[in-house]
This record gives sequence, structure tokens and C-alpha cells, in this order.
Amino acid sequence: MARPPAGVLAPRISAPDLPRGLDDVRTLTAGDDVLQARVTGLRGAVDAARLTLTESVLADVDADRFDLTLARLADVDIDAPRATELIASRGSWRNVRITGGRIGALDLGRADLHSVELRGVRIDYLALGEADVSDLLVADCTIGTLDLPRATLARVRFERTRADEVDTRELRASHLDLRGLDAVTYTSPAGLRGATLAPRQVELLAADLAAAFGIDVRD
Repeated sequence: MARPPAGVLAPRISAPDLPRGLDDVRTLTAGDDVLQARVTGLRGAVDAARLTLTESVLADVDADRFDLTLARLADVDIDAPRATELIASRGSWRNVRITGGRIGALDLGRADLHSVELRGVRIDYLALGEADVSDLLVADCTIGTLDLPRATLARVRFERTRADEVDTRELRASHLDLRGLDAVTYTSPAGLRGATLAPRQVELLAADLAAAFGIDVRD
């Protein structure tokens, strides 16, 4: 793994702290408080809003709509989920890892995320608008649209990840390492203040950055 340059802090990621023995659970409902469980077989529409899920594993998820609005997840491992929509807005995630799988829309708008890892996930639309994010690693992912308006990001790093469009309007960033993000377009290059880019990325963005700062570039 490449070492980040001086002054750019890498995310502090902790793997989910899971016990050796987990209870088998096959359903989740709104407001549940689930501890030390292996949750499997979720199908169709799953309403788990306001759920508290701790020291647990989510596996074999194949949901049309998985509602985790206002849910609190701590030390949770999510293995290869398949979901048309995973709605986790206004929730709290700490020490959560998603590995593999395919998600149509992952809505984490206005969520609090701390020590979260997304690895090898294909996401058509990833929404982090107005989210408060610290210590996030996104690795080996393919993302259609990455939506970041008015998000606050600290110690966030991308590795070997591709995105078609990144919306950075009014983004507040510190220690945001985008060198491992191959993005086709940025909606607001001016919102990249506080981010770290590779020289080649800056070259590709030069015209857009100049326009954002009112610089007229012509032959």
C-alpha cells in the first residue's frame, strides 16, 4: 500500500470487533435491538428503520429496499449485499465494513460515519450529502454517481476506485485523498479545496479549475 504524502493523514480503520459465537437471525424489523447475531436471508422489502445492530454480521442479503433510516450500526460486517436501495440516511455507523456485492442506491445522506470501509462494492449511486464522515476507506469499488454536496469529510481515502460523476458542491474536506479515485467528471472543482490529487488528475482538471476561479484560458 502506498504511503500517503506528508501532511495527508490516512483513515484510521478498525475491523468490526466480532465475537466467536453469533446467534442466527433471519428477520429484522423497525426498532429492533440486535446484539452478536449473524443475520441472513433478508429478502424483498426490509423495514429496519431505527434499528440498533451491534457486533454482528449481515450476509446473504438480496433486498429490493433495505430501510436502515436512523439505524445505529457498530462493529458490523456486511458481506456481499445485493440491494436495489439501501437507505441509511441520518444513521450512525461505527466500525462497519461492506465487502463485495452490488447496490443500486446507497443513501447515507446526513449520516455520521466513523471508521467505515467499502471494499469491492459496485454502487450505482452513493449519496453522502450533508454527512459527517471521518475515517472512511473506499477501495476497489465502482461507483456511478458519488454525491457529496455539503458533506464534511476528514481522513477519507480512495484506492483503485472509479466514479463516473462526483458532486463536490460546498464540500468541506480535510485529509481527503483522491489520488486513487479515477473520476470522469467533478460537478464543482472548486469544492475540491482541502483534497489531495495526483499531478495527472490536476492536469485533466486544469480547464475546469481555471473556470471555477474565473480564469480565462485560451490560445
